[in-house]
Amino acid sequence: MSGVELVKVKAEDDGIRLNRWFLKYYPGLSLGRLQKLLRTKQIKVDGGRAEANTRLEKGQEVRVPPLENEKKEITHSTVSERDAKYIEDMVIYKDENIIVLNKPSGLAVQGGTNTLKHIDGLLDALKFGNEEKPKLVHRIDKDTSGVLVLARNRKMADTLTKAFREHTLQKTYLALARGVPPKEAGEIKAPLEKADGRVQVLEGGKPAVTEYEVLDSVADRFALIAASPLTGRTHQIRAHLEYIGAPILGDGKYFGTERMKSSLFINKLHLHAYKIDLSSVYGKKMVVKAKLPDYFKDSLKTLGLNFKE
Repeated sequence: MSGVELVKVKAEDDGIRLNRWFLKYYPGLSLGRLQKLLRTKQIKVDGGRAEANTRLEKGQEVRVPPLENEKKEITHSTVSERDAKYIEDMVIYKDENIIVLNKPSGLAVQGGTNTLKHIDGLLDALKFGNEEKPKLVHRIDKDTSGVLVLARNRKMADTLTKAFREHTLQKTYLALARGVPPKEAGEIKAPLEKADGRVQVLEGGKPAVTEYEVLDSVADRFALIAASPLTGRTHQIRAHLEYIGAPILGDGKYFGTERMKSSLFINKLHLHAYKIDLSSVYGKKMVVKAKLPDYFKDSLKTLGLNFKE
C-alpha cells in the first residue's frame, strides 16, 4: 500500500505502550481510529498483530498506514534553552539510576487536551550524558507539587514501576486543610469511584486507604496534615480529606459545600508530595524530600502554623 511506513522503535521509546507511542508521534490520531486500524490489522509490530497496550522494544518495526494528517513534525532538539533550564532547576536528587524532581503546581506530568507544556515533553533536557532520556514511572496531579521520580535506565524503570504499582514505596504528602479532622491521627478507609466528573466516596467503589496525622492546627479552622496513601486511587487524598471534613485549600473540585474565598491565600492547591522512601529499592536507607513551594510556606506563616522542613 502506498504511503505505508515501517518505523523503527528508538531507544528512548523502549518499553512504551503502542497507544502512547502513537499519541507521541501521531497526536492527530484518535483512539477510536487507532483501535479500528489495529482491529483491521493495518498496524503491526514486527509483522505480527498488536494491541493498544502492547509494550514496544527498541529496534522493533511498527507498520504504520498512511497517517500524514495525524503526523507531527519531529525535531532533533525539542526543548528550548529556557525550558531546559526550567526543568533542570527542578532536580533535587540525581544518581546513575534515578532523577527526582520537585514539580511545581500547575505543570502536568504528561500531555493531553490543551496541555502544551508538560514534564514528559521536557525530558530530553535531563539526559545528563546518557543516550536515553529518563523515563516516567509514576504521576502526580497537575496541581499537586512535589516529588516526582524518574528512572534513568530500563532496569530501574521496571523496578520502580512494579514498586509504585504494588504501593511498596511510602509517600508522604503535606496538605493545608480548611477544617480539622475529628482525630489527630488515623486511617481513612472509604471506597472511591468517579461519578459526576469527580471522585467520590461511594459504596461499592474501589477500596482506598489513607493514613494521616495532624501536624499543627488553628482551633478547629485550619490544619496542616501529613497524609500517606496506602492505595493509589485518582485524587485519593483530596477526596478522602474532604470526606472527613478537612478539604484542601485551593482545591476547586474537592472543597465540600463551603467554598472559601479569601485574599489571605493564593488560589493554588495546597497539596505537596513532600517525601518518598526508596529504601526498599536501594537496599539501604534512602529518603528524598522536596521543599515546600513558597506560596504554601506563606500560607502556613499567615496562619501561624509550624512546620520544620
